[in-house]
Amino acid sequence: MFLSVFDMFKVGIGPSSSHTMGPMVAAARFLDHLRAQPFSVAGLRASLHGSLAFTGVGHATDRAVILGVAGFAPESYDAEAAEAALTRIRQEKTVSPEGLGPLRFDPESDLSFDYGPPLSGHANGLILRATDAQGDEVVQVTYYSVGGGFVLTEAELAAGQDGDAGAPVPFPFKSAQQMLDMAAESGLSIAAMKRANELSRMETGRLDRGLNRIWEVMAACIDRGLASEGILPGGLGVKRRARGIHEALQAERGMNLTAPHTVNDWISTYAMAVNEENAAGGQVVTAPTNGAAGVVPATLRYWLDHVPDAAPSRVPDFLLTAAAIGGLIKFNASISGAECGCQAEVGSASAMAAAGLCAVMGGTPEQVENAAEIALEHHLGMTCDPVRGLVQVPCIERNGLGAIKAVSAASLSLRGDGTHFVPLDAAIETMRQTGADMSERYKETALGGLAVNVPNC
Repeated sequence: MFLSVFDMFKVGIGPSSSHTMGPMVAAARFLDHLRAQPFSVAGLRASLHGSLAFTGVGHATDRAVILGVAGFAPESYDAEAAEAALTRIRQEKTVSPEGLGPLRFDPESDLSFDYGPPLSGHANGLILRATDAQGDEVVQVTYYSVGGGFVLTEAELAAGQDGDAGAPVPFPFKSAQQMLDMAAESGLSIAAMKRANELSRMETGRLDRGLNRIWEVMAACIDRGLASEGILPGGLGVKRRARGIHEALQAERGMNLTAPHTVNDWISTYAMAVNEENAAGGQVVTAPTNGAAGVVPATLRYWLDHVPDAAPSRVPDFLLTAAAIGGLIKFNASISGAECGCQAEVGSASAMAAAGLCAVMGGTPEQVENAAEIALEHHLGMTCDPVRGLVQVPCIERNGLGAIKAVSAASLSLRGDGTHFVPLDAAIETMRQTGADMSERYKETALGGLAVNVPNC
């Protein structure tokens, strides 16, 4: 099953890839479904289930669905236009998606949160319905937001359609061991094999432009976060800290008064800048999710700004390597906090970042695999327990620590020859099993952990 680098890295909006981007994508797919019907519809309804209901308000799921049925999409999201549309929809109680005309949709009555048991297919369930002029239901489709902005219908999920099953690719590795075997046989790096797979589906210029675009959006997100201040939305009163820490670090440069470990503060600040932007609903890149969006760009920024001989021309190799590892984790386990807890989000991101950093610092395929394994292994068991369902506490700091672990994992792997005790495949399978055993209270429901033990008002 082929997962493109642009499946793992998507330009979108905060605060959540599974709870914000996914439902918006599902709504867009539903509109396309309606456009293909031989009859007209007059109204829309939606219901949120499982984790989408429990943490939906904190993750702006309701807002995403409203905008989605109005025709908005994550990749072309315009914040000012969205605010104007939301005001109009609540006043007029209609949406007007292209090609479908005005449709009745009152967010107060036509969008519901179902706090009962989740739907059978996945913890993140969404049912969209269309009605006729009399208000009778004529179309119903169930969608599942399975993490990282990926969306499947109930039928697609049942059929196991999670990825591109198109023409064969040159290096169809489905496990880390297969990846290493193919690298040894071909003499190619992981990035080179991943590039060859991508080029079997698209031309070189499109791939290179897309990779440059991904890093441009990541870098711009860091810069916005480092320049912004204030209180994050949602009611917790969380203060943006990235700008203040960054200014202090800049002031300390050249004073010879800081300890060597202060470099960790730089790494954390880059990650926090991204996740503060994500929490504020800004433009981010899923890496592989929004909740873990800060780890990969922070690690890349650390490499470019703090490591001697770092070359911007190697950024594509970093991203391709990271995407290869992310694809293995998604295919064999999960990148969804609602499925496996935060080990599947920040843990996966840290493994991806560690692999990418190891690769651009000269690591062999074996060392890259080792770096990813170290990073993932030391996130095993991490729960997803956001306070008030917001992607803020503990998510923002957690990205900083995930990036620090990524750098440490890459460094440790480069100190060895790539041989190690626990294979990456074993760590991925352990993460999957741990997620299956984990209580639902600790999987993005805000019903356990810090979410219930920290005063949130």
